[in-house]
Amino acid sequence: MKLATLKNNTRDGRLVVVNKALSHYADAGRIAPTLQVALDNWSDVEETLQNLSDKVEESEVELHVFDQSQCESPLPRAYQWADGSAYINHVELVRRARNSEVPKSFYSDPLMYQGGSDSFLSPKDDIPLGDVKWGCDMEGEIAVVTDDVPMGVTDKEAAKHIKLVMLCNDVSLRGLIPAELAKGFGFFQSKPPSAFSPIALTPEELGDFWQNSLVHRQLEVDYNGKPFGRAWAQKEATFNLAQLVAHAAKTRPLCAGTVIGSGTVSNKDDNGGPGRKIEEGGLGYSCIAEIRMIETIADGAASTSFMKPGDIVKIDMKDDDGNSIFGSIEQTVKAV
Repeated sequence: MKLATLKNNTRDGRLVVVNKALSHYADAGRIAPTLQVALDNWSDVEETLQNLSDKVEESEVELHVFDQSQCESPLPRAYQWADGSAYINHVELVRRARNSEVPKSFYSDPLMYQGGSDSFLSPKDDIPLGDVKWGCDMEGEIAVVTDDVPMGVTDKEAAKHIKLVMLCNDVSLRGLIPAELAKGFGFFQSKPPSAFSPIALTPEELGDFWQNSLVHRQLEVDYNGKPFGRAWAQKEATFNLAQLVAHAAKTRPLCAGTVIGSGTVSNKDDNGGPGRKIEEGGLGYSCIAEIRMIETIADGAASTSFMKPGDIVKIDMKDDDGNSIFGSIEQTVKAV
């Protein structure tokens, strides 16, 4: 089942069910007016939404042409957005570039921060940037949406509470991060609004691509029209998404509609090294910070600049036939 939220001049948009080809949709308003309402009542509406999805696929209901540019992020705002760091390779690179060791606990206890969830960007919205010195960066990620998660769930129990899967661009302002972290209170100004893929789909919709609470596909990141990252979302994941959900719920319950991110999808090179550019035969990177770290390690200084007004990032994921699974996030940096 593939769900999307279309713009309708309200804060939360309107819920629709989209076909597998991402070409047409049917309105789901008679079942749930918004995705948040659906998640609040998931056990009551899931079967009905799935029945509608089946009818959409067979063209047995009134259909409309699906236009990704008319989509909000599936949840235009959420009660909670927490981002983890499932891919320790990313953390290792950042630490290594500044001659800092990765604490052993990071391999058994996930990193996680609580982001701003009151206003997500639409998947085709511009990324507003007040100052290029802030170091604007994309971060290609996988994200999941839960129903109500009780406090203290196990990893296995947490997996059952993952109801939807999305792609994410977790925008970061790298130039602001060091000073914020030095205060000892974590991210705030350095983490502006994130954007999510036009489609949120059920794990069942992914079929064999969903195993062990990980998406077994390449995350495609293009930068200014050229391939930038092709990392595998299941490869070198120190933690899966169920483990991140359980981590978030260790000391408090999670409300239906909670969004949990994987952190930047990051792979090592085939020889165990930190990774290479796509044009050099590697899998590239899901954020600019990684290539800057590798340049720093190799050359003593970074040569790749962060994003500036006019730069375009596209994040997508394809099936075996080259069809987009989630629709694409495609954003242009805009000076404000």
